Amino acid sequence: MDNEQEIPKSFDNWREARRFRAWTLKEQGWSQTRIAEALGVTTGAVSQWFKAVRQNGLEALRHHKGGGPKPRLSAQELQRLPEFLERGPEAYEFRGAVWTRARVRTVIQREFGVTYSAEHVGRLLSKLGWSRQKPITRASQRDEAAIAEWETETWPQLEKKPNGSNARSSS
Repeated sequence: MDNEQEIPKSFDNWREARRFRAWTLKEQGWSQTRIAEALGVTTGAVSQWFKAVRQNGLEALRHHKGGGPKPRLSAQELQRLPEFLERGPEAYEFRGAVWTRARVRTVIQREFGVTYSAEHVGRLLSKLGWSRQKPITRASQRDEAAIAEWETETWPQLEKKPNGSNARSSS
């Protein structure tokens, strides 16, 4: 195999170019130590590049996008999530008509058998174009009529300022 003919003329990024430059220098008889010094890398890095070439050919020096963990939900499953959410929280026995990240997390667990953190659920919802919702927390015993009466009758009395004759000073 004539490796010099396989070396590309252009590169996707500078790191890829550096790896191919190391290979060219190796073919010119340079030692790994000298190559590492010339390119500003460790001899261990040069050794790893050359090992990769021995195992997989010059293609191993190409830039490859980092793999990262595979998504736990497939693209199709993620696209189906809004269908489930459009049923409303009550369909999943939640009280109130607001989707929170914790609730969506529960739906994902039930429907797909996948567990995510609440923070990641927020990112997924953003990706799908769903906006953030925050529930209003109110007491279940709340009496709207009593509140309205207090606001119209009691509050105005508390708001009144004392007149000048009855005014007392604490100083």
